[in-house]
Amino acid sequence: MMALQLLLRLTFLGLSITSPLVHGEGFQGPEAIWPSLLNFNLPQKVESIQIPNNGSAALLVDVEVFVSNVFNVDILRYTVSSMMLLKLSWLDTRLAWNNSAQPQHAVTMPWDSLWTPRLTILEALWVDWRDQSPQARVDQDGHVKLNLALTTETNCDFELLHFPRDQSNCSLSFYALSNTVMELEFQAHAVNEIVSVKREYVVYDLKTQVPPQQVVPCFKVTLSLKNTALKSIIALLVPAEALLLADVCGGLLPLWAIERIAYKVTLLLSYLVFHSSLVEALPSSSSCNPLLIYFFTILLLLLFLSTMETVLLAGLLAKGSFGAKSSPSPALRGEHREHGNSGPHPEEPPRGVKGSQRSWPETADRIFFLVYVAGVLCCQFIFAGIWMWAACKSDPAPGEAAPHGRRPRP
Repeated sequence: MMALQLLLRLTFLGLSITSPLVHGEGFQGPEAIWPSLLNFNLPQKVESIQIPNNGSAALLVDVEVFVSNVFNVDILRYTVSSMMLLKLSWLDTRLAWNNSAQPQHAVTMPWDSLWTPRLTILEALWVDWRDQSPQARVDQDGHVKLNLALTTETNCDFELLHFPRDQSNCSLSFYALSNTVMELEFQAHAVNEIVSVKREYVVYDLKTQVPPQQVVPCFKVTLSLKNTALKSIIALLVPAEALLLADVCGGLLPLWAIERIAYKVTLLLSYLVFHSSLVEALPSSSSCNPLLIYFFTILLLLLFLSTMETVLLAGLLAKGSFGAKSSPSPALRGEHREHGNSGPHPEEPPRGVKGSQRSWPETADRIFFLVYVAGVLCCQFIFAGIWMWAACKSDPAPGEAAPHGRRPRP
């Protein structure tokens, strides 16, 4: 009798043991996998948490994706964060009951007490499932509805050729790695519930699709992002154009003025500081780099060319003036005797520069100024044309030659 009681107690303890669930606020890995639903201590319940049998056809799981927020769009790290709600529904006839025996039309069950799809986001850096113990609603005919809220940060291949007026498509691929397409099939729909437009990047389109010819069941959510560009225009384009205009105006100063060299050198140093911070602000890519990188580099070369022209011609002008002073004419000698030892006023140009007579460095400087202004205007129009008509297709990713679950293409 005592042995029978001990055996009954051990049996009761074995039935009450359940395997622990794996929870966490976020998953710091490339994917986020749902907790295991299997209970190896309850072999009689293993059948109840297997995927429902739909005969020869795959089980159809309907997915509604509600995107509520897109934030932290980081073009330097090529990442984007988003908040969304997944509404899953499928039919499990094993959970149906007779209405006459049970008058309730629906019941709420813990999600770990029935079969649910185990979802993995392929592009995710981390995923935070907001409700760690969601409840599933089961109707009397066996229809199961499960709502899952999550926040995730994913990789995104931004198309930044036309930055800061760029438009990109960011994809979130949801995979059910524990099933095959013969067992499970997704039917996805998307709803844009973003109400806030106070963002640098706004979502102007939202699509879902089920990729064909996949071994693993999956569905993909595509976010279409557009840059509002106001911040970048104020912080990047306006200062660069202002420095270029100031450099053009600096060419109006006379070549013999000492202030002109200081003015040009100051502008060049200022732009070098601006360009160094600009390199850190603009993203880089292995292909299809932003056109602004080339535009600002051309501006740097123009400023450098203008400064070098001023320094060289001013040096030649000073050398010619010094040579003229070392061998003065008889008329100039008498003038020097009249004025004594008083030298020329520092603000006055060298002799032979005033009036209609110009030295050849001044003539070359005037020609260079006209050519420089024409070149700057041409660069602006050429860049505007390239901006409107240029197109660039990024190099295909290495994984595109071998999609998930398929052999590489020959």
